Amino acid sequence: MAAQHSGTAGLAARYAAALLELADEAKQLDSVAADLKTVRAMIDGSADLRRLLRSPVLSRVEQGKAMAAVLQQAEVGDLLRRFVALVAENRRLFALVDMIDAYLAELARRRGEVTATVTSAAALSEAQTAAVTDALKRAVGGKVAVELRTDPSLIGGLVVKVGSRMIDSSLKSKLQRLQLVMKGVG
Repeated sequence: MAAQHSGTAGLAARYAAALLELADEAKQLDSVAADLKTVRAMIDGSADLRRLLRSPVLSRVEQGKAMAAVLQQAEVGDLLRRFVALVAENRRLFALVDMIDAYLAELARRRGEVTATVTSAAALSEAQTAAVTDALKRAVGGKVAVELRTDPSLIGGLVVKVGSRMIDSSLKSKLQRLQLVMKGVG
């Protein structure tokens, strides 16, 4: 399983590096990053889209047409549309999410930014997002790109991941720890 994941990560990194180079040549680094974030949000929000990306039943032409329609609807730029068409043609859509993550991570690294993933039970308000971003900037001591995600199963609190460090202050985790402690008492 680990070998399979590292193979996918290597594949994703190569495709992301190629896209980054193309975007850099076209002076579209930020617009491609914004488009990728839009596509990532669409994938995260749609089980059907996730199934489309992983479907071995659909042909590469069918997957390509479906993704072209999705990207047209999302109004993403031509460079990303052509890139996703190539990925579909090469039967690599299963790794698209990893490619998006690798592109955004490499762009942040080049800019000296640290990427932090903040997962909350409900969407954060602008004031809450600003407060979390400011706290992360003070803790990290530099530029921080904050990626917000929601997971209703957390019940409350936040899970913050910066690099390999993770701080879990979610209610779900606290309840799980309490449950373990209670088992030890009985």
